[in-house]
Amino acid sequence: MTSFLYIATDNKGGSITGSLDSTDRASVIAALVKQGLRPISIKEGSSGLSGLSFGNLFNQNKVKTEHMVMFTRELAAMVGAGVPLLRSLTSLSSHTESVALKTVLSSVIKDVEGGASLGGALAKHPTTFSDIYINMVKAGESGGILDEILKRLAAQQENSASIRKKIKGAMTYPLVLVSITILAFFGLMIFVIPQIGKILTDMGGPDAKLPGLTLGMLAISGFLTHFWWLVIPGILAIIYGVRRYLKTAKGRSQFHHLVLRLPGISTIIKKVAVARFARTFSALMGAGVPVLEALDVTSRALGNVVFEEALQDAARQVKNGKTLSSVIEVNPLFPPIVSQMLSVGEETGQTDSVLIKVADFYEEEVDVAIDSLSSIIEPVMIVLMGTMVGLIAASVMLPIASLAQNVK
Repeated sequence: MTSFLYIATDNKGGSITGSLDSTDRASVIAALVKQGLRPISIKEGSSGLSGLSFGNLFNQNKVKTEHMVMFTRELAAMVGAGVPLLRSLTSLSSHTESVALKTVLSSVIKDVEGGASLGGALAKHPTTFSDIYINMVKAGESGGILDEILKRLAAQQENSASIRKKIKGAMTYPLVLVSITILAFFGLMIFVIPQIGKILTDMGGPDAKLPGLTLGMLAISGFLTHFWWLVIPGILAIIYGVRRYLKTAKGRSQFHHLVLRLPGISTIIKKVAVARFARTFSALMGAGVPVLEALDVTSRALGNVVFEEALQDAARQVKNGKTLSSVIEVNPLFPPIVSQMLSVGEETGQTDSVLIKVADFYEEEVDVAIDSLSSIIEPVMIVLMGTMVGLIAASVMLPIASLAQNVK
């Protein structure tokens, strides 16, 4: 199967974009015509017209979390009230404020009208709907509890967004301090230090012996002043190269292993991953998704390769007859409380309810850990800024003091 990107018009002349998985272009055209659409452009893969659009360049085609939560909650309410699915989707598509979500829903509506299930239609838009979302919707459709599943999904999205917001909020102040420090350093080196170096040379003459710290600062200043046109592209190239490397499987794995060894940060990463595991796995189990499939989907939702590999290994051992609690118990990534609560859930048949409590507990732990890290980062950054300013001041004052002694 190949993915085809298409642009088509409906009976009212409106433009619709989307993607279809099919064997060839002819099949895509036939499917679009069957849905009452008139194909305008059909291109294979993700490198077609939409890949070069200004919306992608400025990230306008991404559906915001708050719009997804609102859509999910409203769809749950309408389905629970007995409103037909197509009517619900059409109503939500016409009233949503998100242009990106409106485009996606137009494609979903066409697929559902063509006989596809909601889960199958959502699966064609993996950048908008995650594996968890799709699998839970499919489970809800098969079990006849789609409205309950959608309510769980909305609550899970809100919790995940809350954690991300807290982490971003905790990192905002340190990043501002780092940015100010870097700008101050370059400003002093490019504009202040050269003038001071000229004054020192005029006072002591060309043969004046300057301290090593001062010579080092003048050398750095001279390099930045004369080769600034190399420094800026060099920094941008390094950032680009690092980002490209981190997108590779090897780079991503090495980075995730590294962050789990960093003091302070590793604690938060582990607690976030455990909380996400507990809530995601609980939601999938509560939706009736089989254990092995739930583990596979959950492993890809944790955002850390180390935890992903651990859960995939756990799935293999569960497939061989072991209980999940016994496998988790011997893994140092998971705290003892997780295996103990899993054991209780397996014995009582209430794994989803038990893990929700674990998720709530570790989300509270994440809040405490973030607050503690924030209180530590602030004085550390102030000390670093003070050290930088102190070194620059010392590089200026030492030669002045030496020259004053020579004058005496």
